[in-house]
This record gives sequence, C-alpha cells and structure tokens, in this order.
Amino acid sequence: MVLSERVPDLRSLQLLLAVRDRGSLGAAGAACGTTQQAASARLRAVEAQVGVRLVVRGARGSHLTPAGELLAHWADAVLAAATSLDAAVAALRADAATHLRLAASLTVAEHLVPRWLAALAGRARAEGLAPPEVSLRTANSDDVEALVRAGEVELGFVEGPRAPAGLPGTVVGTDELVVVVAPDHPWARRRGPLAAAELAATALVAREAGSGTRSALEEALAGAVPGVVPAPPALAVASAAAVRASVVAGVAPGALSSLAVADDLALGRLVAVPVRGVDLRRRLRAVWAGGSTPPAGPARTLLALAAAEAAARPRP
Repeated sequence: MVLSERVPDLRSLQLLLAVRDRGSLGAAGAACGTTQQAASARLRAVEAQVGVRLVVRGARGSHLTPAGELLAHWADAVLAAATSLDAAVAALRADAATHLRLAASLTVAEHLVPRWLAALAGRARAEGLAPPEVSLRTANSDDVEALVRAGEVELGFVEGPRAPAGLPGTVVGTDELVVVVAPDHPWARRRGPLAAAELAATALVAREAGSGTRSALEEALAGAVPGVVPAPPALAVASAAAVRASVVAGVAPGALSSLAVADDLALGRLVAVPVRGVDLRRRLRAVWAGGSTPPAGPARTLLALAAAEAAARPRP
C-alpha cells in the first residue's frame, strides 16, 4: 500500500501535538527545536497538505480547530508507534556496534581472520571500549556467499576466482596456490617446472565443489590450457587439512593456498612443485550485502585493519 501525499510527516505531527499541549506556537516550536516563525510556516504547509484548517492563531496563544483536534488524536497513536520503532532502531544500532557476525572460507578463517580479530580487539581496548562480541562461521566460498545474501552475517570472506555477482566487496589480500606432493613422489625430484597441461591432466586431491581453492585452480588451468578440461579429482575432501593429510599419505598431488602449506613445506612434510604456463595467484575478498560501503561499526573497522595488514604483507 502506498500512502497518499495528504499524510503529514512525523515531525509535523509532533509540532501539531505540541501546539495542542502547550497552547502557543512559540512554546510548541521551542519544544520541537525550532523557531516560532519556522513552526508557523510548517503548520501552514501541513494545513495546505491536509486540505483543512488545523490551528487557530490568536494574540493570547494558539489552539487546534476541531479538525486539528481529530488529527491530533489520530497522530497520538502514530507517534507512539514511531517512538517504539525509534527505540527498536536504536537497539539494533547498539547491537551492531557490539556484535559482529562473520563467515569466511576455510583458508581465510584459519590463517587470516584470527589476526584480524586480535587487531580489532586491540583497537577497541586502545580506545577504551570493550571488544565486540564476534561469531565466525566457516564454510566454502559458495556457502559464505549464500550466508551474506541471506543476511545471516554482516561480512563474508571468499577466495574464488572472481567477485560474487551482485555483492559489493573489496580485496583484502592476495594469495597463491601451490602444487604440493609427498617427498617420495616423482614430481618432488623434477629438475624443471611442471607444465600447466600436465597438471590439468593429473587427478589431484582437491577440495569439494564450491570451494574457492578448487574453483580458482580449475579456472586458472582452463585459461592456461584452452580446450582442456581438468581431470576429475582423485579424491575430494572438505578441508585443507584433509587435502594435506591425503597428499602426505601419497594419495595424489594437491594444490593449496600458500598460507595453508607454509608449515608443511618448512618442515619437509610436503614439497612444492613449480608450475609454468599458468598464473596461480588469486585475490581474497570481503563481501557484504547492501550499499557500496561496508556496514558501519566493527565490520568497517575490521576491513580497515585487514587492508592495512595486506598492504604491509609481501605479495606472493
């Protein structure tokens, strides 16, 4: 239902009630934070809008006409509902300032979000505030996107090859996929880099469908080797830890975020295999629903801290 143009706005109704309760335009204007002249002009505009005379102005004050009294009676209920709505909005804003709901792809959740949240808590304490209460849901990138669209979280962090359609967002970091094998795998002893076509033809241990890691690898290979469909996975699993364990066990090679395999490479549990002819770099993104700017409050602060860390971190 669309309201007609005859319905006065809430501030005009407040002014009308103030005239009724205080008996003068000057007192009513002061109660509503405006001058007598501005109050008089607003009431004339409301009378023109409604189409009937609402206020009788006199040397000893002002009072409502019978039509004005009737409109004021109806306005009482409207303003009471508006006051309740105003209090509810204030409560929502207060909750948004002290609570933050996040969803992140597994790689981002495990390796980046904890540092960002520590920085967010530190910023709050430095400003003499209590750190916001944070809830974090981990899922693959497709599911994170769905949570953002459904309004179940304020911010989502995804790692797919491109920005989700229809969701505003910003890049919060870069990453690179690394092809890894067990130390006893033949690729570990290669003298030269692996060709993109050979990688595409190899069945890998992969993340499940919908994972940003898997989507980024498949798209990179499809672009590097036109017309070649990457081989189906030798094994599809639901976490980076499961991919690492399967590769270490010798099931097949795998491709994971450099963030996820850094410790395994340093300790010699896995060996990185250079690949030529394909760009395995990718962008990590924050996404949200609504306007072009991120939600106000701790969500926006978190993104600023993430951007600052990304700027200071060496690029892959």
